[in-house]
Amino acid sequence: MKHLLSLHDWSKAEMTECLTLAARLKKELKEGVAHPILKGKTLGMIFSKSSTRTRVSFEVGMYQLGGNALFLSSNDIQLGRGESIYDTAKVLSRFLDGIMIRTFRQEDVNDLAKYGSIPIINGLTDLLHPCQILADLLTIQEHRGDLAGKKVAYVGDGNNVAHSLLYGCAKMGMEIAVATPPEYPCDETVVRQAMADAEANGGKVVITNDPAEAAKGADAIYTDTWISMGQEDQKAEKVKSFSPYQVNKELFSLAKPEAIFLHCLPAYRGMEVTEEIIDGPQSVVFDEAENRLHAQKAVMAMLMG
Repeated sequence: MKHLLSLHDWSKAEMTECLTLAARLKKELKEGVAHPILKGKTLGMIFSKSSTRTRVSFEVGMYQLGGNALFLSSNDIQLGRGESIYDTAKVLSRFLDGIMIRTFRQEDVNDLAKYGSIPIINGLTDLLHPCQILADLLTIQEHRGDLAGKKVAYVGDGNNVAHSLLYGCAKMGMEIAVATPPEYPCDETVVRQAMADAEANGGKVVITNDPAEAAKGADAIYTDTWISMGQEDQKAEKVKSFSPYQVNKELFSLAKPEAIFLHCLPAYRGMEVTEEIIDGPQSVVFDEAENRLHAQKAVMAMLMG
């Protein structure tokens, strides 16, 4: 039984297979070639956190693969509200062919995989966001070619996106440089594991508090919102800490001339990134958003097909 709980669990070969399949499915879709790989199968989508891109991309993706998607909000099921994850995993495994869950605790995702008997896909937790990074890698590959040896600079919060980016880039033999304020670092265990992944796959991990160091010579510069969902009360404090980490023309000029700009969205123009960068000619954020669909279709096809 294979799952997508964390990119740290996947091999370089599995990630390469996923990206190759995603590119093929994207090409076939554009050419009008049907690929009903999951005909007759149903994906349960559990949402403890709301989302635009995650829900739409998974639901449309299952439709395009010939299957069905069932939306289950926290109001629709009793997960964590009177029914244990053990029982939920056992019951849903009798009805569904796979589960995508977007929630808070990574432990909940891991437990669904532990107790269930169907593939589990991590649609986002507070710790990790693997589906986003598969879409990001597909986007970098489309615009910058072979991933091995490419440098990605992530500037901003040491959050779930940064964590999965560390894993994904390390596994693909890339250089990943993460610049965060000292008070908002990446998880120490994630950094340690990513460094081991990089060593095993010919990649490199750089952790710094200097955004200029991270951006220098990068093939792609990546940022994320400073104030994640549920952190609105921390806005004033976080804006003060993150202001030096804004991706602007000055910072972007340190990257390679052909560098691209990435952002997982939603973006707040004038905060983590200026308008001239996110709406400029080197921004690929909407290609990146579209690639959530294709990357996730590949994940579902690999795990449920």
